[in-house]
Amino acid sequence: MAGYWKSNRRAIAGWAIYDWANSAFATTVMAGFYPVFFNQYWSVGVETTTTTARLGLINSIAGLAVAVMAPFIGAIADRSSSRKRFLIFFAYMGAALTSSLYLVNSGRWVAASIIYMLASIGFSGGMIFYDSMLKDVSHGKNADMISSLGYSLGYLGGGVLFAINVWMTVSPATFGLSDASEAVKFSFLTVGLWWAVFTVPLILFVREKKSGEGRCDLEAVRSSISEILATFREIRMFRPILLFLLAYWFYIDGVDTIVRMAVDYGLSIGLERNDLILALLITQFVGFPSALGFGIIGGKVGAEKAIFVALAVYLLVTAWASMMTSRNEFYALAATIGLVQGGIQALSRSYFSRMIPEGKSAEYFGFYNMTGKFAAVLGPILMGGVGLAARRAGLAVGIATRVSILSLSLLFITGGILFFISCRSADA
Repeated sequence: MAGYWKSNRRAIAGWAIYDWANSAFATTVMAGFYPVFFNQYWSVGVETTTTTARLGLINSIAGLAVAVMAPFIGAIADRSSSRKRFLIFFAYMGAALTSSLYLVNSGRWVAASIIYMLASIGFSGGMIFYDSMLKDVSHGKNADMISSLGYSLGYLGGGVLFAINVWMTVSPATFGLSDASEAVKFSFLTVGLWWAVFTVPLILFVREKKSGEGRCDLEAVRSSISEILATFREIRMFRPILLFLLAYWFYIDGVDTIVRMAVDYGLSIGLERNDLILALLITQFVGFPSALGFGIIGGKVGAEKAIFVALAVYLLVTAWASMMTSRNEFYALAATIGLVQGGIQALSRSYFSRMIPEGKSAEYFGFYNMTGKFAAVLGPILMGGVGLAARRAGLAVGIATRVSILSLSLLFITGGILFFISCRSADA
């Protein structure tokens, strides 16, 4: 094991650093500044309900586009041995478009929407091939630690740049900027440059294992479509993979819903914007060592047991969130989520990588990422439905909101049961 790390350290580092590169988009743009800036700058003068609907539509279109195309481009990349080329294309597409948000002026919500949507496709499209290249830099059980290293660096890199970007908005004059709005726009430029620069180590040091004929023509596309159908039939027949993907859909839906709804819930209990930014930073910096810790735990006790531990913590989180009342509790909750969020993501990726047949990693990870992109669908619907039902039953607004958050525990329980069955099926 130690010999493998020593002989492949440049490839492993190059692969893991890409998470450092693209997590800046996830943290500064997706979770941090874009939603607020879209509302207050690009949609200035528009009602909040309208801007919320627009933003939801943008995210839905981008997510659906990636979910639909993921298996197809994965199959094409496998057949043509071009996973690395696809990753480079999507990465620099996302980086260039993110940087171009700097040029979009106030009130130009249509331009901001289109650019953000395409940048999101670049981010998610690149992740398909980044995930699939885990098999190019790992061997056997060390996939857990290598996958965790990637997520760990992602939390650190995303957190470092986000902290700098927050500093820029709080004290724009320090950076030679006129005001907070210019600082936010400049932050988008820094994210694009950060993403582009730190993609270079992967380009230089990671070698893609040959998985197909090396051609990417019309015939390869036709053959890839046939292979997708065959792979779908394989997945249906191979019970452990099918059950794992179903389990992953449920529990990662819960994880993503908590990420997406945390800000809204924080606002509903009276927290300020700065409180929410601090909570996000706490999650990032706690997530850095915790993701590495989960990689070590996964290597010692097995990824399966570590995933179950993370699911148990998420059950605790949903119960705790339904009862919390103070800002300090929200910070503690953010730290607790940071302990397990990167771990469950990293070990799910490495666990799935060991189930994949040789030469079909991008195609199978296409289905994996398709499942991930359809996540955060059940959760919001479940929360909304339970909240409405609670209100109609006569509960107060505050209590109904807390009951709706508690309902997310059903996703973790269902995902845990399916994952347990999948593990038993794989052992049989």
